[in-house]
Amino acid sequence: MEADLKAVQQLKDARERILGELRKVIVGQQEVIDGLLISLLANGHCLLVGVPGLAKTLLISTLARVLDLEFSRIQFTPDLMPSDITGTDILEEDRGTHKRVFTFLRGPVFANIVLADEINRTPPKTQAALLQAMQEHQVTAGGRTYDLSPPFFVLATQNPIEQEGTYPLPEAQLDRFMFNLWVDYPSDEEERVIAETTTSAYEADLKKVIGAAEIVELQRLVRRVPAPAHVVAYAVRLARATRPTAKERPDFVKEWISWGAGPRASQYLLLGAKTRAILDGRYAPSIEDVVHVAPAVLRHRIVTNFSAEAEGVDALAIIGRLLDAVPRDGR
Repeated sequence: MEADLKAVQQLKDARERILGELRKVIVGQQEVIDGLLISLLANGHCLLVGVPGLAKTLLISTLARVLDLEFSRIQFTPDLMPSDITGTDILEEDRGTHKRVFTFLRGPVFANIVLADEINRTPPKTQAALLQAMQEHQVTAGGRTYDLSPPFFVLATQNPIEQEGTYPLPEAQLDRFMFNLWVDYPSDEEERVIAETTTSAYEADLKKVIGAAEIVELQRLVRRVPAPAHVVAYAVRLARATRPTAKERPDFVKEWISWGAGPRASQYLLLGAKTRAILDGRYAPSIEDVVHVAPAVLRHRIVTNFSAEAEGVDALAIIGRLLDAVPRDGR
């Protein structure tokens, strides 16, 4: 127990150093960075949504350098095949015996941080190649199963503008992502700094803060963090309130939602709250931690109906109303 308390304080210090290194390259995007760190330490995956040119790839590759993790980028295109992600068997000749044998050539998914760039540009069959890897941290090829080295963190990006020639992610695959993070435009001052630094000779000298072994141990620490009963009850109550068939749902849920969040939402609300707490140096999550991570957890798990679309109500607006409507006092 004493070792865990010490680890929480060390993590808080490490978070400040990680942010300090990232700020050498990335301007702004504090909420996105916090979301990435929370989902990484909670052993989840992230879906990043934003228009091109907002430094999504730069942010992720910089995070991999600061954390001393192996980074791999996959550009998803309509002609991408599942084997282009997982790897393939190639026929080689043994120099000693001259016999031909199949050797598995590992694909780009065999890395610690995998960036699936524009994941909705590839057909469902190729999208599904990531499913086993994301859920089980394993890849099956040629009848053999290969383990992925921990930590394993998938970040997928989507462009919300260009929908022609894209393949929307099915709900089953969206549910594999812990967070849906919106990458927004920088502020006026941030954009001035970006324009100045990226057009100069400035080169950031990044220092590694923690490595793979420390991250795996911190992921285990998150699981050991105790969650008060009223926080668990609130997370479950919030997830259940998104379902039109649940008796505890507000009236507007039945009016605007076709399908609500499943049980995985409750799990990720709690894991996100626990991780946010220890990143702040606290030893147990609060209801405010659940409230903070709720938009990122629920945004892609709520399917709105025609009435919501006709009235211009999106998932984020519904989540805001849910956070006001669902009681936080344990009733």
